[in-house]
Amino acid sequence: MAQLLYLQTLSETSATGAQINFWSEPNRLNSSVDFMVAPEYETEIKAILKKQNMETETLINDVGRILGKQKEGDGSSLLYLAPNETSFFQKYQPLSNIYQYIEEISRQHPDLCSLETIGKTSEGRVMKIIKVGYSNSSKPNKPIVWIDAGIHAREWIAPATAIYIINKLVNNEDDNDIVDLLHEFDFHILPSANPDGYEYSRNFDRFWRKTRSRNRNSLLGSLFCIGVDPNRNYGWQWKKAGSSNNPCSNTYHGPFPFSEPETKAIGEHVLKHKDRVKLFVSLHSYSQLILTPWGWTKDLPKAYPDLMRVAQIGSRAIKMRYGTEYEYGTSPSILYWAHGAAEIKYAYTFELRDKGSYGFLLPARFIKPTGEETVDALVAMLTEIKKEIA
Repeated sequence: MAQLLYLQTLSETSATGAQINFWSEPNRLNSSVDFMVAPEYETEIKAILKKQNMETETLINDVGRILGKQKEGDGSSLLYLAPNETSFFQKYQPLSNIYQYIEEISRQHPDLCSLETIGKTSEGRVMKIIKVGYSNSSKPNKPIVWIDAGIHAREWIAPATAIYIINKLVNNEDDNDIVDLLHEFDFHILPSANPDGYEYSRNFDRFWRKTRSRNRNSLLGSLFCIGVDPNRNYGWQWKKAGSSNNPCSNTYHGPFPFSEPETKAIGEHVLKHKDRVKLFVSLHSYSQLILTPWGWTKDLPKAYPDLMRVAQIGSRAIKMRYGTEYEYGTSPSILYWAHGAAEIKYAYTFELRDKGSYGFLLPARFIKPTGEETVDALVAMLTEIKKEIA
């Protein structure tokens, strides 16, 4: 416990500096924590941790080299590619291409898709969702599957996976399971839940995590602390475990619940349809986990057995394609709000590939396999959930 508390303190005190950047949060006993250290502080940090009886292992020796390689093949330098172009999924795409993609998909498939703008970010970018599903006269108000991605800006594989899911749902001619699900469910997919942060991570700071709102009264010397962790900003058990009061922290929960226009837009849309939302999935990275409520307490929700059963089904489906191992269990996140306030029974966070060999720098060659196995999981989980609501 002392080591965990030490790491949490280290995370807070390093929030305003460049010496350490935590890639995973120190919030669980008997688990590893990943962080990036500036080269000139590596020896010092290792010595400090050794005094705390903590072992260290280097996963990525030169982050800058990987960043350089990724920038050379960055999708931002490409012209927009049509939705049926396989090469679209060979790059991490800028927000403009993501929006063009869903706009063109909707134009090509008006019987299946429609777009809705649910809000604007603090910097004025629109938040667009795409709705995918066949009209069903016998079910005018079909159950909804909500999927959001990229609420943490640096987790690029999440929006890429969301777009792959959309592509697979629309180009479904050879998949009877998906066709059946599109007759039973409407999918509401938000491919970029933090557009400001995503674009900032692409253009200025690859490891930016938060929104880009300006925090009031957060002047520290000559430094203004920018942004809120939107995943800690929802109005259910706000300020509980896993969040920070420090506006400079990567896990800053904000001045009040739903202070961010991004979380407010998501919350209002989901609450408007909460009686119809039967599966809520938030795509993150990394660690290869399917996470369930709760994380702020050791008490388990009443639906825990069913949540775990369906999570296990998803984990097994993922493994069947490429042998990728996903664990499942509880952790703090938006799930508090989705399961607690919105009363959505099946609420999950998917922590996508990998387990830390690349972390947030997962090469683009993994976009397609990550998307494929995530679709497998969703199909398997929804097939099971459908039995309950039939």
